[in-house]
Amino acid sequence: MSRTTSHRPLIAVLTGAGISTDSGISDYRGPQGLWERDPEAQKLVTYEYYVAEPEIRRRAWLMRRDAGALRAEPNSGHLALVELERSGLPVRVLTQNVDGLHQKAGLPERKVFELHGTAQQVEYLRCHARSGMAEALDRVAAGEPDPACLVCGGVLKPATVMFGELLDPVVLDRARAVAVACDLFVAVGSTLQVHPAAGLVDIAVAGGARLVVVNASPTPYDALAEEVVREPIGTALPALVRRIIAGE
Repeated sequence: MSRTTSHRPLIAVLTGAGISTDSGISDYRGPQGLWERDPEAQKLVTYEYYVAEPEIRRRAWLMRRDAGALRAEPNSGHLALVELERSGLPVRVLTQNVDGLHQKAGLPERKVFELHGTAQQVEYLRCHARSGMAEALDRVAAGEPDPACLVCGGVLKPATVMFGELLDPVVLDRARAVAVACDLFVAVGSTLQVHPAAGLVDIAVAGGARLVVVNASPTPYDALAEEVVREPIGTALPALVRRIIAGE
């Protein structure tokens, strides 16, 4: 992990669902992931089904209500990245997660690029207004199984990128620029199977960045990595961060 550049190295960290499992938020594709337990659950976050089928939306709102994601707290993995940022090294976090835990842990908003949007807010598909997820969940708890916009009557969905939707091009372009410029690219808790997010690894490696993969199971990019870490993220990431800060 020794530094080979004379300037202050830019560190890009791509985080996936695996970094949040210790906070009680299930991943999707892991051995115990949501899709493995209930393959039909993928319809709940697929745009085509969500917009067309009221029953899918009702099930999705119940899933959000019961998941308790808004009550989740950052874990040692999130806090380790805050420690890395506060060390003074240039750090940008490119996250596939929508839980907002990086910001809740203390990372500045401007240093977190939410590739798949945020579950902290909801948006209305007709008028494009946004409001808080907590407010929407309060309406569900009060007996509205499929809350709609109170002004335009449009379908209400989380401000996340569902399957079948395109990523925000502005956020994606910013993330690609970080991948091009970084010296070290750390992929944490991601299967690196979902594109275009996984393609950021290709961009970083093509630009000469060193790659470290921290994930419980193999990824398609392990062969390109300088180091692959299989230990639990809650202990492995803090240890890795300490090494990076020490310049090892």
